Amino acid sequence: MAEFANYTPGEYAKEHIRITPTTLADGRDFFYLDDDPEYVSGKKTRELHDPRPLAYRFANQLNAAGEEVPYAAPEMRRDPLTGDWIPMATARMNRPITAGPGATAKGNPLAARKPGDPYQDGEVPDTDYNVVVFENRFPSMVRVPGRSEDVTYVDGNPLWEKKMAAGRCEVICFDPDENGLPADLPVSRLRTVVEAWAFRTAEISKMDGIEQIFPFENHGAEIGVSLAHPHGQVYCYPFIAPKMEQELKHTEAYHEKTGGNLLKDLMNAEIEAGERIVMRNHSWVAYVPAAARWPLEVHVAPVRDVLTLDQLNDQERWDLASMYSHLLKRGNAFFDKGDGKGMDLPYIAAWHQAPIHDPRRENYRLNLQFFSFRRAANKIKYLAGSESGMAAWISDTTPELIAKRFHELGDVDIAD
Repeated sequence: MAEFANYTPGEYAKEHIRITPTTLADGRDFFYLDDDPEYVSGKKTRELHDPRPLAYRFANQLNAAGEEVPYAAPEMRRDPLTGDWIPMATARMNRPITAGPGATAKGNPLAARKPGDPYQDGEVPDTDYNVVVFENRFPSMVRVPGRSEDVTYVDGNPLWEKKMAAGRCEVICFDPDENGLPADLPVSRLRTVVEAWAFRTAEISKMDGIEQIFPFENHGAEIGVSLAHPHGQVYCYPFIAPKMEQELKHTEAYHEKTGGNLLKDLMNAEIEAGERIVMRNHSWVAYVPAAARWPLEVHVAPVRDVLTLDQLNDQERWDLASMYSHLLKRGNAFFDKGDGKGMDLPYIAAWHQAPIHDPRRENYRLNLQFFSFRRAANKIKYLAGSESGMAAWISDTTPELIAKRFHELGDVDIAD
């Protein structure tokens, strides 16, 4: 395995996962994570050369008038009413879309390369892979060499701060089967995905300007997924995201008042109450939070105090892969269409981990927040006036009913 500045593999990864770095034709970072024994041993090697004739990612571009202009880097502006930074990335309008009625691309850029196929703009140089990670070609945030990251002002007015959205966006492809579902992946493959989350968290946390690392998965066309392929993303913010800022305020205030850790005490309170616990194993507990917003919502927390994904030990990484597999399968079975087969659940899986530099990180705790806005087999919860206009949530169910449905789908205690 290649050596990295900040990532140190555990015993399992040393023996069973091989990470091979390369660079795509336009200069973006790319990594193969192989769990196939022939590639782990070095008996087989991956294709590292990207044959596409791509221009350097930050090269000057041509505008609508045919004039050469600098690369259109994402910028961000601060909302004076909330203090939130809003990234603006116009280049994303040109990204390929393969999912849903608005599909614009006939090929899948996340699939392995297919020699002879008319679509040869895929992101993976090899004809097969296990798991891959690479920088997004159409990032919402990116650091551009040589560009100033100083704060300036829209229209010269200090009311409206703006600066470069100098973060980082990466894609993680979970499997080469473009028609597969994450719920159907073997636990061993999900274990490699967990390693990818830990690997990228460790490496990116030492990059300049990054404040928060957010691995997440959007799944399903109804969620707004633009590429129909089992994959997730890693957003690396140059600020603390609004939801995390709210959580840090409350976890810090709780610590100052009680001396305790709010996330740990919430987990323990759920364990004591018992009713909303939906799964547990040696290292993890999954529960429907007592104030759940979504029609289907489950939080997953480690038993041990852990701040970030790269701090998980081998046992915790295996137990997480197992629990995530169970969670996805039960999520797909949650709504009954009448045929007993369940459905491909649209969901978001969001990793909340401690920010990198903020001193409040010590009173935070790693957790996964998994949710879907489907409220019945044929109904979606739309975020209308109260939710979208005032962020004042109205739930269509109760956490106890959500948990009761999960209890119907399987045992609380699952094999490690």
